[in-house]
Formats: sequence, C-alpha cells, structure tokens
Amino acid sequence: MHLRPPSLDHGVISFAWGFGLGLYVLVGLLGVGVEKATAFIVAAVSAGVIFLFVRLFGEEEPRRTRQRATGRGR
Repeated sequence: MHLRPPSLDHGVISFAWGFGLGLYVLVGLLGVGVEKATAFIVAAVSAGVIFLFVRLFGEEEPRRTRQRATGRGR
C-alpha cells in the first residue's frame, strides 16, 4: 500500500504560505524595533502579496510521461 499525502486545494496552500511568511515578517519587524502598527500593516501587505504570488505562479502541472516508441520498422 502506497501512502499519499492528502489532496489540498491550491488556495489553501497559498493561504498557508502567505500567513506563515507574513507572520515571519511581523516577528522580524517587531524584533528589529519597528512600531507594532507599522509592522502589522507591512506584514499584512506582504502576506497578501505572497498569497497572490503563490496562487498565481506556484502550482505545477504534473509532467506527462512519454510513451516509448515501439520497435516498429526496425
């Protein structure tokens, strides 16, 4: 039996990336001494941009396997 990870919609994955990296930006900005309100706004905007980027460009289409040419004509 081959176990596969659960199938998640690409929007859910995009949201997780945006939220996680937005939180990382927020913590980083607070760590270097930026005001809380400014850090929150910058983190929210960056999370939105990350979400859109991953949503638009992050999904890969699976590769199609080539069918081998049969030995006809040899």
